[in-house]
Amino acid sequence: MTSELLRRAREYERVRLPEIRPGLLPAFHLTGGVGWINDPNGFSVYRGEYHLFFQYYPFGTYWSSMHWGHAKTKDFIRWERLPCAMAPDEPYDGYGCFSGSAVELDDGRQLLMYTAVRKERREDGSEDEFQTQCLAFGDGTDYEKYAGNPVISAGELPAGGSARDFRDPKIWREDGRYYAVVGNRCPDGTGAILLYESENALRWQYRGILAASADRRGRMWECPDFFALDGLHVLLTSPQEMRADEPEFIQGNTTLCLIGPYDRERVRLETEHEQTIDYGLDFYAPQTLLAPDGRRIMIAWMQFWDSVNWHPPELPFFGQMTLPRELRVRNGRLYQMPVRELETYRSAKKEYRSLILSGETELEGVRGRCVDMIVLIRPETEDGLDTFSIHVAAGGSFDTEIRYSPIRHTILVDRSRSGFPPHIRSTREFPVSAEDGTVALRVILDRWSMELFVNHGERAASFTLYTPQEADGIRFRARGTARIDVEKYDLEIEHE
Repeated sequence: MTSELLRRAREYERVRLPEIRPGLLPAFHLTGGVGWINDPNGFSVYRGEYHLFFQYYPFGTYWSSMHWGHAKTKDFIRWERLPCAMAPDEPYDGYGCFSGSAVELDDGRQLLMYTAVRKERREDGSEDEFQTQCLAFGDGTDYEKYAGNPVISAGELPAGGSARDFRDPKIWREDGRYYAVVGNRCPDGTGAILLYESENALRWQYRGILAASADRRGRMWECPDFFALDGLHVLLTSPQEMRADEPEFIQGNTTLCLIGPYDRERVRLETEHEQTIDYGLDFYAPQTLLAPDGRRIMIAWMQFWDSVNWHPPELPFFGQMTLPRELRVRNGRLYQMPVRELETYRSAKKEYRSLILSGETELEGVRGRCVDMIVLIRPETEDGLDTFSIHVAAGGSFDTEIRYSPIRHTILVDRSRSGFPPHIRSTREFPVSAEDGTVALRVILDRWSMELFVNHGERAASFTLYTPQEADGIRFRARGTARIDVEKYDLEIEHE
């Protein structure tokens, strides 16, 4: 049965989406089309297609009462928007249907597991917030909330666990049972990831604390994901209030990857390696699925909480998803690259090999705002190389700079001329491995974004851009001398 809140959201989509002028939306990065989106939810395989839900407020480009938006794809690139899947229409989720996940059941239904948020007013007029884990069942379009909700509440928390910060369940099936990891705040005020187990996904048992911050890697740990990959286990989470006490980590609300063996008896990830997941200014709340061909695929919100209070007023949407990425673990690091399906949309190849560059140049045929470009940079030892820069989305007073320093072993991205007001943070610098000073960069441009992949996925960095679309130039600049290879493709894609 469709509630009035859900019916209203679907009607708004039906009327507003056809009115949007072509070219205002990203060409191949998913948005809600209208309204606000944040965390990806329910990234899963269902009936042979890939489904993605997302935190969603359809009626305005700002955070408000959280619904679940919905889209599906057959190749991770071309997305079909589906009607809004859930609205906050029950007493237990009246403040919002927060983040969660999905799994296909043996009976053919799709199960959604999400955080329901409700508020209660105290006698003094202040409010208490309660977060619980709930279920909904559906057929890929319409979903019915479970009559027995909530299925995990404060009674299933460990001693001292927070009922206010208890969210974002990631569910999966393994050996005939259901498991879920959920973010929580410990008695010391810092984050932890809890593990739950169930025979039927309806009744859940607390198993233990999989990993905890202990005030070392941020405060509350949001949006967990946990999976086996290349002989180890990987935990992804999004810490709040991270301290950047090492070059590897980023200050504030950020992302964290923990890698190591999993001790099932102790319910503990034995962390051997830690890293930031994405080094850009716009990446949060990643979630993965296991594709039928065995690939582990990750997608994330390509936005950051520090800059959510501004966007170009002419755009009908706020918030985008990253390109889905294939994950591997190599030498204790999480590697990520765009899904291989993107390459089927390449056209108009332009290639330059062993080009000696000193100073600034533009290359014939190398420009555009929907581009897949690979650049290999090798310093020339005779003269050395101080810095090498690629300027994209360039024209007039606009550009976005990617600056590689072989001396500092860093990459700095500067988007201060990318359409943002001065108060929005514009630069991010991060370390890079570069044997003999050689570095490989892959730059993916869409109308309103750039994703950068370094050394075949060793590091990634995501950025939203609001540069005018006519600023489509690409320039190269060497302080010193570099030998470069450039391979550039246009990407011709539009959502359905």
